[in-house]
Amino acid sequence: MDQGGHATRRFDRVAASGDAMERERPVAIETPVAIEVNGLGYAVLMATPIDLDDLAYGFVLAERLVDDAGEVIDVAMHDAPGGTLLQVTLMPERHDRVADRVRHRVSESSCGLCGIENLEQALRPLPILSGRSDATPAAIVAAAAALRDHQPLAQATGATHAAALCTADGRIRMVREDVGRHNAFDKLIGAMRRSGQDWNGGFALLSSRCSFELVEKAVLANCPLLATLSAATTLALDRAAAAGLSLRTLVRGDAMLAS
Repeated sequence: MDQGGHATRRFDRVAASGDAMERERPVAIETPVAIEVNGLGYAVLMATPIDLDDLAYGFVLAERLVDDAGEVIDVAMHDAPGGTLLQVTLMPERHDRVADRVRHRVSESSCGLCGIENLEQALRPLPILSGRSDATPAAIVAAAAALRDHQPLAQATGATHAAALCTADGRIRMVREDVGRHNAFDKLIGAMRRSGQDWNGGFALLSSRCSFELVEKAVLANCPLLATLSAATTLALDRAAAAGLSLRTLVRGDAMLAS
């Protein structure tokens, strides 16, 4: 494993004619990342082991364990059998919130839903967004066209998602990558909170479809507009409308869907 989030593997490259040639190529690393919060086992994510500090911050914010990055005291990383252990320490005042959330989880999943015990916990009410993005359709298309140039891991492996912080005029300010679209967005949000950056009338751009979990992460991060390269699901559209989140989905070179 290297610091770029990929490893080298050997393959037979097989042509349509049936001819084969042995070659090596980079492969994205996917490994279990166990998250422990205030000493309690909380989740196991399948993730790419880069920018894990950012992942930890974004994850506890998305799980509503904290309201602000300043409530995170420490993130410690340890090698563990078969993966990585992230030990997140929150302010003591947040321990009851963590314990209550753990009681409603019966297993762990990167999607944040599969381990929830009941529908009330799975679809908790979202806050209503008050901010708005100043991005034009042309700015969103420009950012989407430039995204690939900001994805070194995807360029090397062809196997990772990206989440980008974009300005209102379509410039890409920050990108995080991961094999999981949820993890990539958590990493971006965590990196933004850790560095004190805000949306400032811009938007988030994701290389994936628009699922309801990504909508919820955007709303909880106070993101005014979420753009995705693929389409949205019904629940994503419903949750976004209820929270006042603007969506631009199925972004292509000349058009997109607006809701």
